Amino acid sequence: MTASDDTATPWLSIVGIGEDGLDGLSTAARALLVNAELIVGGPRHLALVASLGKPTQAWEIPFAGSMPKLLAHRGQRVVALCSGDPYWYGAGSVIADAVPAAETYAVPAPSTFGFAAARLRWRLEETTTLGLHARPLDWLRPHLRGGARVIVLARDGAAPAKIAAYLTGLGFGPSRLTVLEALGGPRERIRETIADDFALDDIQSPVAVAIEAIATPSALILPRTAGLPDDLFQHDGQLTKREIRAITLSTLAPRGGELLWDIGAGSGSIGIEWLLAHPTNWAIGIEPREDRLANARFNAASLGVPHLDLRLGSAPEALQDLPTPDAIFIGGGASRDGVLDAVWQALPAGGRLVVNAVTLETEAELIARQARHGGSLLRLSVERAGPVGGMTGWRAAMPVVQWSVVK
Repeated sequence: MTASDDTATPWLSIVGIGEDGLDGLSTAARALLVNAELIVGGPRHLALVASLGKPTQAWEIPFAGSMPKLLAHRGQRVVALCSGDPYWYGAGSVIADAVPAAETYAVPAPSTFGFAAARLRWRLEETTTLGLHARPLDWLRPHLRGGARVIVLARDGAAPAKIAAYLTGLGFGPSRLTVLEALGGPRERIRETIADDFALDDIQSPVAVAIEAIATPSALILPRTAGLPDDLFQHDGQLTKREIRAITLSTLAPRGGELLWDIGAGSGSIGIEWLLAHPTNWAIGIEPREDRLANARFNAASLGVPHLDLRLGSAPEALQDLPTPDAIFIGGGASRDGVLDAVWQALPAGGRLVVNAVTLETEAELIARQARHGGSLLRLSVERAGPVGGMTGWRAAMPVVQWSVVK
């Protein structure tokens, strides 16, 4: 939802508030609240400013459902209360999608991340910060390595135990956890424990968990380069193998903030590694078989990118009404009538297209396309050592012809 821009006056003030309530607010933030005709926020936030005696309105669940009611008060002096910094895993980003910037004025407060780093004496610029109050724990996966420091905003008092169990299941059981409750206010409490010995109870919201990751020898740490090991993926043989995948990702060249169409997604490996390349990337995978789509969903969750957008369907029909891509990969289905024409038409100027082929028929089509549109042709062949009787010899995988082009 995008609000119309017919009002250019900042009628909506977005004020960050901490657990210390009114006492912790700046003079400017307090003045906005005192002069407000309506204060909106979560029940906890509204309780912190109840002494002002102002009309209030609580956020709805899900939060985005509150936006129409908020916009109904356009033209009044409205203050929206948010935890800490509204634009750091806060409500400010949702409000920004609904209300034009010229109509808002924001006053942030110290974030939970800042309080946690101060209590732990951690360098915040070297610490990973994640908001998992509305996201699955799988988002943690790419950030886990020996020595990593992560501060997580947790959903509720039950979440720290779930985080501990998740870490233990991935081989990070010895990790040191610090549970930080209601930071910056009179209810503040900080306790330490070990993930595989977690026994803390009576954990109160709002809560954050600081993780000092310690890996056991059996922990599988995700590499930060393209070409994850094949055995990390659940598949039925429909998998772009590691060496070919590494070259394919290098050719696709993910840059951050870009959308990939992965056509013939199979096990989802290309889309998954595209997302792992940068946290602001996004990807849509199209796969005609439900069993393979299930494998791709499992792989995306287990490898830390549960937001991979996987859709059942076949190109070119399934490509209608998709958002404009920055890059397209075709790992299957390039030989279907109309597919290559459809993706070429959908690709914007400057967009990248990479197509992998293993059949002679598709190879011939790629050669013709390269002659028409330019780009590069590459023939990739991989051989792996394997047993030959009682000795060792080379076994060749099927060669792959790759056409890559920038439109």
